[in-house]
Parts: sequence; C-alpha cells; structure tokens
Amino acid sequence: MKTTTRPSMGAALANREFRTVWLAEAQSVLGDQLTTVALALTVYHRTGSALWSAVAYGLTFLPALAGGLGLAQLADRYPRRTVLVVTALLQAVFIGIMAIPGMPVVALCALVMLARLAGAPSNAAQNALTREIFTDDELYLRSQDIRGITTNTTMLIGLALGGVIVTAAGPSLALGLDALTFALAAAALHRWVRSRPAAGDGDGSWFGAIHWVAGQRRLRVLLGLSWLVGLAMVPAGLAAPLAKEIGAPDAAVGWLLAADPLGFALGVFLLSRYVSASARRRSVGVLAVVPTALLLAFGLKPDLVLALAVLALAGAAGAYIITVGATFITWVPNDLRGGAGGLYRTGLRVAQGVGVAIGGVVAQWSGAATTAIMIAGAAGVVLGVPLAVSWGRVLDAGSDAAGTD
Repeated sequence: MKTTTRPSMGAALANREFRTVWLAEAQSVLGDQLTTVALALTVYHRTGSALWSAVAYGLTFLPALAGGLGLAQLADRYPRRTVLVVTALLQAVFIGIMAIPGMPVVALCALVMLARLAGAPSNAAQNALTREIFTDDELYLRSQDIRGITTNTTMLIGLALGGVIVTAAGPSLALGLDALTFALAAAALHRWVRSRPAAGDGDGSWFGAIHWVAGQRRLRVLLGLSWLVGLAMVPAGLAAPLAKEIGAPDAAVGWLLAADPLGFALGVFLLSRYVSASARRRSVGVLAVVPTALLLAFGLKPDLVLALAVLALAGAAGAYIITVGATFITWVPNDLRGGAGGLYRTGLRVAQGVGVAIGGVVAQWSGAATTAIMIAGAAGVVLGVPLAVSWGRVLDAGSDAAGTD
C-alpha cells in the first residue's frame, strides 16, 4: 500500500500498540547490556581472571545466534503478542534468579544463556508484529527508523552506564531491577497490544521460512546487502590499536567507537525526514557501497579528526540497513515473517562478528590497523558493486510488487 505523503516518526509513535512494543524492545536492549556488564564484573571479581570474564561475555552472544534461526519460528506458530509476553516473563525469571546473592559462577553463566535463549524469538515477533500493526509502507518504515535509532542509542547508554549502575547498586540489586523491568514489559504488552491469531498454521517444516527465502532472488540480494555491514564494522573492532596508531589519546577509543552509531542515528533521521519509502529503496544499492568505500580513506593514515569524520559519514550511509530490513520483512508472507526475520537477524549478527574477527586477523598480519580497515573497505566495494547492480535489476524487474521470482 502506498501513500502520497510522508508521515513523520511521530505519526508512528502515535500508535499505542507500536509504542508499547517499541518501549519493551528498548527496555530489553538496555537490560541485555546491564546484564552483560553485571555478569562480566561479577565473574571477574569472583575469579580474578580476565579470560573467564571474556568467556562469560562471549557466552551472552551464542544463544541469540542459535535461537535466532531455530526459535524465531515460534513467532509464526503462536500469537506474536503471546510470544513477546512469555519471552519477557521467562527473562524476568532467569535474571531474577541471577540476582540471588552468592549464585555460583557456573550457574550465572548458565542462567544468562537461558535468558538470552528465551529472548531469541522476541525480535522476530517484534518485526513481524510491527508489520501487522502498520500496513502502510511509509508508516512501517518510520517505525523501523525509530527502532533503529533507539536500539543504537540504548546500546550506547547501556554500555556507558552499565558499569556505573552495577558498581553503585551492586550486581544483585542491578539484576533484580532488570528482572522487574522485564516483568513490567510483559504486563504492558499483554495490556496494550491487541491479541491476534497465529500467522502460520504450524503444519509446515520447522525451517520452511528459510527454505522459502533461499528460493527468492530478491531476498537473497537483500541478505547480501545486509551482510556488507560486517566489513563496515571492522573499525569498531580495531578502535584501540587504531587510536594508538594515529597518535590519539586513550580517551579517543570511546570517540572512535561512538562515531559510527552517532552518524547512523543522524543518517536514519535524515532519510526518515526527507526521503520517501520508494526513493529509499532505489538508493539502497548505492548507499550500501558508500560505508566501505569511505574506509579506503584510512589508507591515507588519517589523523583523529579525519578518522572521526570518516566513521561518522560511514555510519550515516549505513542507515540504508533500515530500508533493507524493512523491505525484507515486507516482501515475506506474514505467515513466514518470524522465521525469515530470524534468518535475517542471525545473518546480520554473524556477518558483524566474522567481519570484526577477520579485521583483527588482517591487522595482526599487516601490523597496522589502518591497513586492515582499508582492506576491509576495498573488499566491501568489490563485493558491494555487484550486489548494487543486482539490486537495480531486481527493481527493474518489478520486484517491488508482490509475487515470487
């Protein structure tokens, strides 16, 4: 469905159902960051081992990756409001148990994995439910803009304040408050989100959505465009050695890490404010190449100011990913959106993790963070240009309409 005018993000926020889902998601992101910090600090204080602290931190990512592919199917087989309420309650229970003073380290690690595994279907349910709430393309895209800005901002706030909150209140109290917010989110979702029947009938294969997506050329191209983000993430993984290499102070590590998400938020705002949904789709191919193309500037050995400017501009161009994700969900049938959304999000997470890991390997091999970032930029251009051409062909073939390839 098309509209002739462009609604603002405020128009999307005027919908009470969306506001409830949006605030619950923001609470979940903030809670995840707080839980991660509390776990890492608790394990380090108990064991005195940096290795165990890092292992505990790493364990928080594994359930989301595994659950994103498998448990996301629940968002199609059961009512999506029910999925959101139950996952929030389960996270409240697991995190609440973590808050018990003196909980053994092994139990803490197991509980945080269970909490993240319980929350795995929620993102798929949020994506699919939001598309049900907004049948209008423009309003739906504005809702995704809001979610994208909020998620990035909340992650920054959570990481910045998590250590302060845990230190001031203590891990047990911080985790207890976190558990309470999940319980309140579950109550709000049950009260203010309308009950809808399950989108799927549950008779298909468990990974039917993944098989369906694999057969759709236009969706494969969108997945490829989203995976380019992994190469654009390389500077974040090399922020500390990069700061040292360009002669910046230690405090600049935080600035380098913040430049991309701040630029991203600005880019999303500008696209949302001034560009229509159809124009954003047409620009996706070009914008997908820009973030990595900008990284080529690191071959010039930039100073801190130029490095921050490049990363901020790359982040702003990276706002294209909101349009990619929204288009992907829109082009998937409603009864498959949960499983397909899980595939999309998991692929994005894996691409980011692999990109950062490869960047570290290349930096170690080359002996220079700037060289590794430049190589990541070149790889992004080489991979991105054919994807951009393919995207243009998808649009020319009329894939903006419903149907199969």
